[in-house]
Amino acid sequence: MIAIVDYQAGNLASVQKAFYHLGFESVITADPEMIVRASKIVIPGVGHFDATAALSGSLQQAIVSAIHRQIPLLGICLGMQWMFESSQEAPSLRGLGLFGGVCEKFPTKVKSPHVGWNQLQACASSRLLRQVPENCFVYFTHSYRVPVVDATVAGCEYGGNFSAAVERENCFGVQFHPEKSGNPGLQLLRNFCEL
Repeated sequence: MIAIVDYQAGNLASVQKAFYHLGFESVITADPEMIVRASKIVIPGVGHFDATAALSGSLQQAIVSAIHRQIPLLGICLGMQWMFESSQEAPSLRGLGLFGGVCEKFPTKVKSPHVGWNQLQACASSRLLRQVPENCFVYFTHSYRVPVVDATVAGCEYGGNFSAAVERENCFGVQFHPEKSGNPGLQLLRNFCEL
């Protein structure tokens, strides 16, 4: 069963509908015990980085325990940003720190938030992006961006390069919304489910 972590950051139902469409069972939950028992974990989210404060305590402990047991974890949009050290959006709040770096606001030379379709630039081979067409367009909606790091497997250009997808061992993150990205997004979610 796939646990979709409910920390009141929205976008849960559309993620669950995408899994249902693909034929995979999922549950929306804030119960740490269900998260510990899950075969896969998804942390979706839209909105302000402050919302990730709800991922502290027993929820974070359950997620970290699952990571140590090699359970696949996928962070989507705000969920991906939480996997990094912190964000300029809420400087006093710490992220999970799975990936090094700080999420930064887009420069003033471009309109923010970055909303709409933009092109993925694949950087490395990736289990998550297997059979996702090269240079395909996916759907973004965010005001802060994740830096390019050693775990970046796909980038995007908008006011400079940023990480569109990261991958290390059993931990994955995407800045875009695969559940709103048509066939490329569904392929990505299928790949995650089949890990």
